[in-house]
Amino acid sequence: MKFTSRAQRIEPFYVMEVAKAASQLARDFAGTDQSMIFLTIGEPDFTAPPLVQEAAVRAVRNGLTQYTPAVGIEPLRERISDWYRKRFDVNVPAKRIVVTAGASAALQLACLALIEAGDQVLMPDPCYPCNRHFVIAAEGEPVLVPTTAAERFQLSAEKVQANWNDKTRGVLLASPSNPTGTSIHPDELRRIHNFVQSKGGITLLDELYLGLSFDGTYGKTALAMDDSIISVNSFSKYFSMTGWRLGWLVVPEPMVPVIERLAQNFFLCPSAVAQHAAVACFEEESIAEYERRRAEFKARRDWFIPVLNEMGLKVPVEPDGAFYAWADCSSWFEAWGVSDSWDFAFEAMKRAHVAFSPGRDFGRAQTGQFVRFSMANSMAQLQEAAVRLAALRSR
Repeated sequence: MKFTSRAQRIEPFYVMEVAKAASQLARDFAGTDQSMIFLTIGEPDFTAPPLVQEAAVRAVRNGLTQYTPAVGIEPLRERISDWYRKRFDVNVPAKRIVVTAGASAALQLACLALIEAGDQVLMPDPCYPCNRHFVIAAEGEPVLVPTTAAERFQLSAEKVQANWNDKTRGVLLASPSNPTGTSIHPDELRRIHNFVQSKGGITLLDELYLGLSFDGTYGKTALAMDDSIISVNSFSKYFSMTGWRLGWLVVPEPMVPVIERLAQNFFLCPSAVAQHAAVACFEEESIAEYERRRAEFKARRDWFIPVLNEMGLKVPVEPDGAFYAWADCSSWFEAWGVSDSWDFAFEAMKRAHVAFSPGRDFGRAQTGQFVRFSMANSMAQLQEAAVRLAALRSR
């Protein structure tokens, strides 16, 4: 059977592959005194709060399960617009908001609408792997630009300018980022965007973790800068609705009919039940619960990062958002007889029964010495993981 070159260029999602391997090992350990602790996948250990669950049940009982408009139901688009106004003091009209079948669909639609075959898109290295694969699926070429801790593992305007050429279409950034949890300083983002605009390019921004920002300096939407910025967001992270597969896209008004036409053909519409449920995300009671959870994620960060540093799993830049720790594990290599973070992660599964993600997924720039810990797990599980790893470090 012959497969397309496009399909061949899509690498495995190694985070999921590692999670599968960890699950198999966990089955092998069944009945022992140590179960596997999963710090791999970026999925909140919280689920949708009560009002959201109740709204989903009502939608099913009331028969609100048929196709919706391709751009989403109007009440949800209005609620998202209102959230931008209340949370970020930014006016984002509902007519510029397109509700999608997860942030993945939002990114796919944006790439299909904006990227021609052969177009290059600049991205930071490290970055979330699926983002570059959406570019590939649109026949574009992701260009990974190595970043450093001094740059918060984010692109700078200087590097964007240095890597721009006649084939460059734009930039795809993430703030806060997966896997580092770091954000772009607003001043630097403005410099990047101004340069991209001067070249007639596009600024596409992944803001999936914006609701989980912990620092007022960074917890601002890029949409406050310019209506030409394209922002992708999701109900999966801050709103704890991962399996509901619901996200949204904010685009310049002339782009809405283009995205709508693509969405009609590729997705028809997002899940009707998920949309009606998500309206309840913005109720006062729900927001209060989400803010309590945000505080819990911050508490986990504040406890776990210093512990990792003490063990020699150095986190060079404290994450200002999301729930990830990007840790340099190279000081452990000699003692464990491994040469990179891939082997180190598998050894940790076997020795400590702790699973986390090796850097291979996230790029090429020193990712062989980094691992990503997901703190989207309980404090008790993080504490137990630390105990197990520290015990092995001391041997």
